[in-house]
Amino acid sequence: MVSEAPNISKLFCFRLIRGILEGQREAVTVKFCVLASGSSGNAAFVSTGSTRILIDAGLSMRELRKRLASIDESLDAVDAILITHEHTDHVSGLPVLARNRNLRAVIHMTRLTGPSIDWGEVRPARLECFQAGASFQIGDIEVQSFGIPHDAIDPVGFTFAAQGVRIGIATDLGYIPESIKFHLRRTDILLLEANHDLDMLKVGPYPWSVKQRVMSRVGHLSNLVMSDYLLQDLDSCTSRLILGHLSEQNNHPEIVRMIATQSLEQRGLATSLAIAQQNRPSEVYCY
Repeated sequence: MVSEAPNISKLFCFRLIRGILEGQREAVTVKFCVLASGSSGNAAFVSTGSTRILIDAGLSMRELRKRLASIDESLDAVDAILITHEHTDHVSGLPVLARNRNLRAVIHMTRLTGPSIDWGEVRPARLECFQAGASFQIGDIEVQSFGIPHDAIDPVGFTFAAQGVRIGIATDLGYIPESIKFHLRRTDILLLEANHDLDMLKVGPYPWSVKQRVMSRVGHLSNLVMSDYLLQDLDSCTSRLILGHLSEQNNHPEIVRMIATQSLEQRGLATSLAIAQQNRPSEVYCY
């Protein structure tokens, strides 16, 4: 009996240490939420236990604070703000955020995007520029940027990797080239654009020049292109698909939901589906 005591003690210590480590792993949760998605303003949020990133700032600072608070997060605690491109619905709140001295967030955007934004009298001090296609680390989150086909100066999409979870964001793009399909592989969560229904767009209120822009290869994804991607390229490991940036005039959430559901069922995928909205945050997805 005496000789067994050290082994029992070691086994107890091993189990205790393992329990502590497992508890630490459970405490570090990867979270993702689409705060707003649409032509009136876009923003999303990703975090771990120690790092918080805001993607785009197409809402006022007051509204960003409100929506972050609704998911128990604080704008003051955000470590970084990543910008996809300079269009107003993605950066309208950015100059005010950049001037606010109470915020610690560093602003990240491509080298060509920075000069295209009206910062006011003073260029922000907390500005970090990167080359489109670059990867970099923010806290414990690995960020990969990739170029997208859109009529902006130097637009990008992003993937985020942390704790074995990968999140992809690809909105505001006219089509999905092979390079983007490559970057969106092995994503657990994917935010993908489903901007317009072609028939609704053609008979809708937009001037013909705007319709041509939206339908072009540097415009926005149609429901048809989104469906083709789901049928042919969506990775089977993607457990959650969020469709966003829906046009209020040229699309409808139930049309998008029906088309996407049919495509997922045809593939036999169990991927959960959500439609991001303009007026309220999405569910908070936790891993």
